[in-house]
Amino acid sequence: MGLGFVFPGQGAQFVGMLADVAEQHAAVRRRFDQAADAIDMDLWRIASQGPEAELAATAVTQPALLTASVALWEVWRSQGGAAPALLAGHSLGEYSALVCAGGLEFAAAVRLVHRRGQLMQEAVPRGEGAMAAVLGLDDQEVEAACAAAAGVVSAANYNAPGQVVIAGAAAAVEQAAALCRERGAKRAVLLDVSGPFHCALMTPARERLAEALDAAGVRRPETPLVRNVDATIAATAAAVEEGLLAQLSAPVRWRQCVARMREAGVTRLVECGPGKVLTGLAKRIDRSLAVGSIGTLDGLAAELEA
Repeated sequence: MGLGFVFPGQGAQFVGMLADVAEQHAAVRRRFDQAADAIDMDLWRIASQGPEAELAATAVTQPALLTASVALWEVWRSQGGAAPALLAGHSLGEYSALVCAGGLEFAAAVRLVHRRGQLMQEAVPRGEGAMAAVLGLDDQEVEAACAAAAGVVSAANYNAPGQVVIAGAAAAVEQAAALCRERGAKRAVLLDVSGPFHCALMTPARERLAEALDAAGVRRPETPLVRNVDATIAATAAAVEEGLLAQLSAPVRWRQCVARMREAGVTRLVECGPGKVLTGLAKRIDRSLAVGSIGTLDGLAAELEA
């Protein structure tokens, strides 16, 4: 099988992303213009000029990141980049992957993730929820710490061996993080995020997102897509929708997704989006994988050559 593409989620964005690629490839600005038309928001101005706080707002970050990833995909393919055999995306990145897999029209996806971001922001008032990264502790120990805490808190992202993110009510997350440190975690630190994603507190958003998904026109992916929620390959449009709804309030099993891609024959992973978050995680998950990213001109040139 060989080549797999992965798409980053919220947290990969930064002011100035794709600036060098946009200077040489008109597809970047064209995609951002199309996104602006879809949701009446100048995403390119925000992505290129900031301020950072505006870009970090969930309802802005999500369409901006999706647009950036799809634009990079278009540049990759237009420059003769090979079609991958398998795709996956981390959280929001699953929507980017779906567009690139031919399972969702771009403008519909921009509107959908903008709505997703709004619903996620509205589900829990800012300050009432939290997320924390736990490093150097087995999954089972993290889960036990969450179970021992008072209130809603659970594993939200199984990112790599010894790297789990937890989410829930603010006080419960702080207590669970302290319990993780007591159990031997190297670090357990609160994250600067706008909400407690991928946990039970997102259930109200999940119920309302179902309506938007129904209207978006999801199709069966033309390229196989690995689902966040269980690391299975979505074979139908219904399976795609089911996975997208489930991942809103269930953990992202990224370590298992990368392992699934490796089992399916992927030997090289390319990160299609700004930054190198997933590239770093892939190195920790499976050192036998060759990895790269195309979020910059240098990265794009290196991967096209490879």
